[in-house]
Amino acid sequence: MFRRTRQTPDSTTKMVCIRFGEREIVAAEGDTVAAALLAAGVKDFRSAVVSGQPRAPFCMIGNCFDCLLEIDGEPNRQSCRELVREGMQVNRQRGLRTAELGNET
Repeated sequence: MFRRTRQTPDSTTKMVCIRFGEREIVAAEGDTVAAALLAAGVKDFRSAVVSGQPRAPFCMIGNCFDCLLEIDGEPNRQSCRELVREGMQVNRQRGLRTAELGNET
């Protein structure tokens, strides 16, 4: 569904490292967090508050709120609107229903 417009960064592209949970992801400076995670193969960004169903970016322009993540300890950040920064810590956001069911993976 999503793919990069440039498949390989050129020599002028600065790369940064972010952490997604325990996983280290290398992203191109200027990428949004959502784009970097999608490029790294991440498909489950958060779980829905009520149903606990997995959610991922849909619109990539900040309208749908399906890309919400915890970024640097702050919940409910729209990852499609947040640019990657070196050392950024990103975590999935789990809804109440997911926690109740014990699906905290």
